[in-house]
Amino acid sequence: QVQLVESGGGLVQAGGSLRLSCAASGRTFSRYVMGWFRQAPGKEREFVAATWNGDRTYYGDLVKGRFTISRDNAKNTVYLQMNNLKPEDTAVYFCAASWSGESYFEVDSYAYWGQGTQVTVSS
Repeated sequence: QVQLVESGGGLVQAGGSLRLSCAASGRTFSRYVMGWFRQAPGKEREFVAATWNGDRTYYGDLVKGRFTISRDNAKNTVYLQMNNLKPEDTAVYFCAASWSGESYFEVDSYAYWGQGTQVTVSS
């Protein structure tokens, strides 16, 4: 089992940047596929990015080219660097862990979730 704690959210103006962090407990962090999702009020939770243990990464179409996911297995932490933020990026951002990574873009593929961190982008 793994516990996840996100941090780094906040209020930023459009065009600005934020870096989210997700600290994980446990000694098997490197074996998990790690993902970031977000959920805006009244909308379903949507895939943002995922990373395997290595170079393999995937991004949702709405963030491709602006967001970068990375991980530091020595620190049991996954990051989401968000650049050129837009008001439509406003949401609660969640990190999640999956054993298999199959259907990495689907919420149901992830067994463990953090509590979320709010990101608000003003226009």
